[in-house]
Amino acid sequence: MKTTVIGLGAMGAGIAGNLYRAGHLTHAWNRSPQRAEAAAKRHGFALADSLEAAAGQADLVITSVAADADLKQVSERLARVMTAGSVVLDTSTVSIETARQVAERLEAHGIHFLDAPVSGGKEGAEKATLVMMVGGDAAVLRQLMPVLESISRKVVHLGAVGSGQATKAVNQIMCAGINQAVSEALAFGQHQGLDMDKVVDVVSSGAAGNWFVEHRGHNMTRGVFDPGFRVALHHKDLKICQAMLAADGVQLPMVEMTLVHYERLMAEGHGDEDISALYRVKRPLFGEDA
Repeated sequence: MKTTVIGLGAMGAGIAGNLYRAGHLTHAWNRSPQRAEAAAKRHGFALADSLEAAAGQADLVITSVAADADLKQVSERLARVMTAGSVVLDTSTVSIETARQVAERLEAHGIHFLDAPVSGGKEGAEKATLVMMVGGDAAVLRQLMPVLESISRKVVHLGAVGSGQATKAVNQIMCAGINQAVSEALAFGQHQGLDMDKVVDVVSSGAAGNWFVEHRGHNMTRGVFDPGFRVALHHKDLKICQAMLAADGVQLPMVEMTLVHYERLMAEGHGDEDISALYRVKRPLFGEDA
């Protein structure tokens, strides 16, 4: 299956690299040439000169872009060059409505669309351990599994187009709560004068253990916030969740509080740091520097 990756950021570069090593990647392309060249140099794959050259002969195009407008723009160009029966699988986090609009646009040209947001962060993309939440035609998804198994440890079909994005919204709300709890608890522990490496190790092994404290706890308490998953991107995802909730007349305190905190971090110039930078907001609660 001739596979192309469009979008070579933190997630797309790792996805493309693993597809290349597994023998699936035919082409890759990114709007920013500098980022594309860095990804190609790191992973060894070749770059196409344009999106159209990358996607024109592809059986499968995997997209990894930052926002709804990006996906709409890319899908318009894909609709003009991809052949009927080919597939676009989008790993971005966008609104359900955008996923459905893109599916309708592509399907008018006989092109299948699956919304397949992923969880696992940059590490998951690089180590081929992503978890993929998929909406769309189950039969089409089954055809793609030999390719997707080279980038994911778990692929779950959730239902019609949009179901993947709805599930990702659940994931992102949960991530906000975990980030709030872990950053507050570790700031409290540091204020107590504890050996935080030992604290992180022991709580990671007990009932409070989770991926976030295990993978971010040590760096967080040292003031290191390398992405990871950027504050600005999680903020964007939570704004999508907020809009979905507003449609039902609901506000979730965890979503609202995290948005306020992220906006503070972004205003202070920390939007490109990992979401564990929330620790910067928690340390001052104890009268200490962030």
